[in-house]
Amino acid sequence: MKNLANPALPPRMSPLDALGVPPFAAPGDAASGRPLALGDILARAIIVVLFTFMAVRLGSDFMQSGRVTGLLLLASEALVVVLTVLRRRAGSVDRSPGARLLMVVSLIGPVLVTPSSVPALLPEFTTVAVSACGLLVVIIGKLSLGRSFGLMPANRGVVSTGLYRVVRHPIYMGYLVTHAAFCAANPTLGNLLILVAADTTLLIRAVCEERTLANDAAYRDYQQIVRWRVLPGVF
Repeated sequence: MKNLANPALPPRMSPLDALGVPPFAAPGDAASGRPLALGDILARAIIVVLFTFMAVRLGSDFMQSGRVTGLLLLASEALVVVLTVLRRRAGSVDRSPGARLLMVVSLIGPVLVTPSSVPALLPEFTTVAVSACGLLVVIIGKLSLGRSFGLMPANRGVVSTGLYRVVRHPIYMGYLVTHAAFCAANPTLGNLLILVAADTTLLIRAVCEERTLANDAAYRDYQQIVRWRVLPGVF
């Protein structure tokens, strides 16, 4: 199956658009040739600020402790920032309150985790290896998506290449692996609750995204070929 893109693309949707920020004109988007909404600019700025705080926390921990697991989680989240800036406008977007809430929880959750001095559940080399595997899955998945990446459930084109031949949401699979490794390296109740909440919303988002994508006949065909959403044999 080839990658398909919807030729009729409405104005781009952002997290703050979802919250009701009015779309005032702003400087042009080099990727689209159209002006960005003020809400879109603010949304991207908020994502960058949240990521910056996360980078400071995990970077400081690495300088003090030399632990690498947190840096691998940081690299995974950095890809979200980059691809959010470059994302493609969607052909259809799920603007329901539930979809917006899921997006906010899954996006903000990982940047709230903190390094801890609690003894790790596994040796550092083990958590680094597991986290590196998860990061590799995320990178390959996001390279396959390219500018079809987005935060809200939307049809930005059907992708069926690379890891998308294995599961329908390989990026989410990579997130689960890196988050598990981080929790094993920093096993506090706070980190566990944050990432369980974030990852639960990821799984629910996978279902919500497919409801939107299933309006495309090409995606329905793809679902028949690739049976599992995130975890082969499980979900």
